[in-house]
Amino acid sequence: MPPGQYFRVMMIGFFEGLDSERGIAWRLADSLTLRQFLTIGLDENTPDHVTISRTRRLIDGETHQRIFTWVLERLAQGGLIQGKTIGVDSTTLEANAAMKSIVRRDTGESYLAYLQRLAEAEGIDAQDAAALLRMDRKRKKRTSNEDWKSPIDQEAEITKLKDGRTALAYKAENAVDMETGAIVAVTTHGGAAADTATVQETVVEAAISVAGLIAEKTSEGEYPVHPDGVEEVVADKGYHSNDVALGLAELEVRTYIAEPDRGQRNWDGKAAEKAAVYANRRRIQGDRGKRLQRQRGERIERNFAHQFDTGGLDRLYVRGLENVHKKFLMQAAACNLALLMRSMYGSGKPRAAHDGAIEAILTILAVIKAVEGLLHHDPGTPNCVVRISRRPTPAVRCFPPAGKRSV
Repeated sequence: MPPGQYFRVMMIGFFEGLDSERGIAWRLADSLTLRQFLTIGLDENTPDHVTISRTRRLIDGETHQRIFTWVLERLAQGGLIQGKTIGVDSTTLEANAAMKSIVRRDTGESYLAYLQRLAEAEGIDAQDAAALLRMDRKRKKRTSNEDWKSPIDQEAEITKLKDGRTALAYKAENAVDMETGAIVAVTTHGGAAADTATVQETVVEAAISVAGLIAEKTSEGEYPVHPDGVEEVVADKGYHSNDVALGLAELEVRTYIAEPDRGQRNWDGKAAEKAAVYANRRRIQGDRGKRLQRQRGERIERNFAHQFDTGGLDRLYVRGLENVHKKFLMQAAACNLALLMRSMYGSGKPRAAHDGAIEAILTILAVIKAVEGLLHHDPGTPNCVVRISRRPTPAVRCFPPAGKRSV
């Protein structure tokens, strides 16, 4: 596929809420509008899922990053990036690999073969499935990434998902502009990576992106990007640690990280860490810190809902850290485009535009009905005040006037 066509196809997955290349390929073959958007003639075949996947593998990650940066520049021109205060959060997504297929890193044994070897060592019949299950249920076990791996996706890591299941997964971490909700940086990690171990990398990526936008600023385009770049970071309790507070302070970034209740602390020999933690505590207890923490749900969590819930990426169908990162980059770029279109046209997705058009038509019909009722109004009855409500559905209600007679 030509690169320009490929990138548009990947963004169609977000706007149509499709989670896999198979679903995207089926939608392309079914829609005349998407054929026109991709400049594919009626006598031409639309790309199938194998072609889409192969093109993604052939186009390197740097090119995907350049497309993401190009979209950021369009947002900056539209006044939707300031870059001073960013919020960081992450989510885990189930990988395209099953837990039942994991093998030992040292011997290459499957889980069943490993159980059978343990059973033979304890004198239990290894061919008795019920005995194996009883032994596995009673023994103390820990499925560690140091001991186990997936043979089909070795970079996926075993972790507990948000719904409580243990699965192979990847972690997507976003840096979001707290003023507008635009995604300024995306990083991808194994599912078991701790938030405290990845936050600095994400902040640095966000600072590089904002610095690039400042460098691209011209006299013709008035970017509202903060001239000093990233100065503040907002995050939840999972990101709080001594090393994170100290590391971001050394980067000259003010932190507004929610602090968990750890009781009385021992700061012997940790003067620098103590100063950084206390400074963060003082900021989050102020009015600005409380306001920024309240905005996390609107600016950060809503982006995750757009990307992974309604955007069709609640589960991964690609393998390997590089391919997963490419997928995340295109999903974030499409989410940013939706933000730009929402600011320009009032709708960020085709479904929202369709619903808005229906709502407008129903509102017009309701107004026409109200006007017809007023034209046939009985002179013997008092006048009324007409109020048009849009939620949950357009409707017209007639109320008696409170005091002055008006229509």
